Amino acid sequence: MKGDRVEIVIDRVEIVIDSGEGTRTYEVTATRAGRRVDIANRRGIIEVSEVTRTGTAVRTARFMASRVVAMVEHPADTSGAD
Repeated sequence: MKGDRVEIVIDRVEIVIDSGEGTRTYEVTATRAGRRVDIANRRGIIEVSEVTRTGTAVRTARFMASRVVAMVEHPADTSGAD
């Protein structure tokens, strides 16, 4: 449906990049309750940020988009089941 958006809270992101001598894996994780991980692709740079509830970036990792081999998003468990 047009106009309906589903917000998925991302808890952790794994980024695999080509380092020229193989691949390297980096991980950005929401370290505290209430934080999430946001991803932006701007001008050939992929930016992965840990963000607070108010939208303030706490940590940011930047990667050249041409070097990124894979990016795996791990959504937070919001089911409420313990």
